[in-house]
Amino acid sequence: MKAFKKIGLLAAASVFMISSVCHGAIIPSRGYGQIGLSAVVLCNTLTLYDDPDQQNPLQTLNYGDRPIVMNQEHGWANVVLGDSEDSPSGWVKESFLAIDPAWYETEDSTPVYAWNDTSAPTVALLSAGTTLPILRDDGDWIVVSLRGAAGWIYQP
Repeated sequence: MKAFKKIGLLAAASVFMISSVCHGAIIPSRGYGQIGLSAVVLCNTLTLYDDPDQQNPLQTLNYGDRPIVMNQEHGWANVVLGDSEDSPSGWVKESFLAIDPAWYETEDSTPVYAWNDTSAPTVALLSAGTTLPILRDDGDWIVVSLRGAAGWIYQP
């Protein structure tokens, strides 16, 4: 009887390991567009200033907003928030942006782990069609942005 329980547990563990291997599409970074590089805000809120001296806040950007980076200076990014002439523009801290990132789009339900090990705690379960910016590619593992945090996806 104990042998059957062990075999059952082993089979269940094998099914879990197989189901934790997910496939998704990696969408490459785009490079320079007509006015600059696309970017995405990585923190919950990010203040847009009229200059890097932080004297005059203009508005607040939110996680996932996609400004266009026109240039970068001393840890600041000069961004525009649209592609029309009257689109708001200003300066944000560069470290809170993923500039010209590649993207990961899930093809099915995808677990996100606390670190690069399938036995690590699962910090999120993404549904099919979710697209997230890639922060780092480590071969079989990619690190994605999760609303102010990061997580690991196994992508063999």
